[in-house]
Amino acid sequence: MTKIAPSLQAYFTKRMMAEANMSPNTVASYRDTFRLLIGFAAGQCDKAPSELSFSDLDAPMVAAFLDHLESGRGNTVRSRNLRLAAIHSFFAYASWNHPECAEEIARVLAIPAKRFEAAMVGYLDQAETEALLSAPDPKSRTGRRDRALMCLAVQTGLRISELIALQVGDLHLGHPAFVSCMGKGRKRRVTPLGAMCAEAMASWLAERAGAGGDVLFPNPRGGRLSRDA
Repeated sequence: MTKIAPSLQAYFTKRMMAEANMSPNTVASYRDTFRLLIGFAAGQCDKAPSELSFSDLDAPMVAAFLDHLESGRGNTVRSRNLRLAAIHSFFAYASWNHPECAEEIARVLAIPAKRFEAAMVGYLDQAETEALLSAPDPKSRTGRRDRALMCLAVQTGLRISELIALQVGDLHLGHPAFVSCMGKGRKRRVTPLGAMCAEAMASWLAERAGAGGDVLFPNPRGGRLSRDA
């Protein structure tokens, strides 16, 4: 076993989780980055992942991996830069523990993020919003759940991860009505609800009252929805 494996393990368990207390979403994103990088480098070097060294994960290899993300996997420049940020974070941590690999590490840290033009964020007009909210089947429980979820999404602009993580206790239907969520960066955000959305959420709460559990929008088994669902 080379120095990469223990360094990665220490980075995830000691630095990210114990010292920095990073969110599960960040840890999962960084995990996926190194799963892809290690798999790519192992294939290029014709080595088992446990045999890879810092000299194998040098700047040309990392640059080739980043190009592969765009050309081979169809990732956007934004995704490429997020993967590079994870790689930079790990190599900066490894530089303190492996000064003998300083040259290889410094070259990787010198790889710049790629510039790109941010696309303008669009929005739904009134007709499109009404079409979206009328799409779920009102005769099925899943359809009524989906309509309530989309109504809340349109009203508040919550991210997917924030919507599926909502608990019943996060919804307050008094005067004023609002929803509270833990958002990106572990920041608590409170968003007011309009009359139509508050009415839709009140109907949904009344329907799911006997379902048990705390998830506001549960899957058919009563658990938390996945991002794909």
